[in-house]
Amino acid sequence: MKRLIALLMLFLFGIVSMRPAVADVTITPDVVYGHKEGLAMTFDVFEPTANSNGAAVLFMVSGGWYSKWSPPEQAQKQFRPLTDEGFTVFAVRHGSSPKFSIPEAISDVRRSVRYIRLNADQFKIDPNRIGVFGMSAGGHLSLMLGTASDEGDADSQDPIERVSDRVNAVVAYVAPTDLRIMVRSATDRLPAYDRFPALDLDMSGAELASPLVHVTPDDAPTLLLAGAKDDLVPIMHSEKIHAAFKEAKLTSELIRFENAGHGFGGEDAKNATAEMVAWFKTYLVTK
Repeated sequence: MKRLIALLMLFLFGIVSMRPAVADVTITPDVVYGHKEGLAMTFDVFEPTANSNGAAVLFMVSGGWYSKWSPPEQAQKQFRPLTDEGFTVFAVRHGSSPKFSIPEAISDVRRSVRYIRLNADQFKIDPNRIGVFGMSAGGHLSLMLGTASDEGDADSQDPIERVSDRVNAVVAYVAPTDLRIMVRSATDRLPAYDRFPALDLDMSGAELASPLVHVTPDDAPTLLLAGAKDDLVPIMHSEKIHAAFKEAKLTSELIRFENAGHGFGGEDAKNATAEMVAWFKTYLVTK
């Protein structure tokens, strides 16, 4: 019996020692914000246990418009720079390619914003201080929320759809902004895009899903982070939408990482994260 108890204690200690330290964050996994085709659409919530600033930041879980689940305890470290500053973070998953299209992914993340705003009291956040960020396809979805959102449909039977999906600040890493040059019918389309079935759109669909097309003077303040050596989503995507933001007299900044490609490492990653956090502090906390 003593040996059995000793083995049990070792087993339990092993479990405890392998668990990530999340004492400073309360994690609420798999919150359902909608359904389609019998599937639940979900997000995870990372809420600071102390010093919350009342602002929300949504992270678009998307790469190549694929959206995958992972244990939230593993993702918590990624969001620590935000939760340490008091932001409540929502890791939003959308209907994933190849089953679901880019327009469907856009619709999903719009619904997530509506759901979070409608339930702001439950999440202890200010519905008028919601930011969004993402990388690559996640950056594209973030920009769509920043440029092509609406005030909701007052006549909808669904109370969630009556709520605005507008966001108050955007940070987009290495983001596609003009899908018209990426879809199969595009002239001089990069061969690498053949790997992404989500880009199987006609030209009209690509136009509707391009943030560059939707820039208007009421868009959210937007920070663009781009690698000058990016050969998958060339920096011209960020340069073009930055120019459009300037022409519309919007608040926007483009930061070039001269030695970075499609994604940042080392000091570039640290500096990009610091810029992202500073942007959200400026436009969600101090404004």
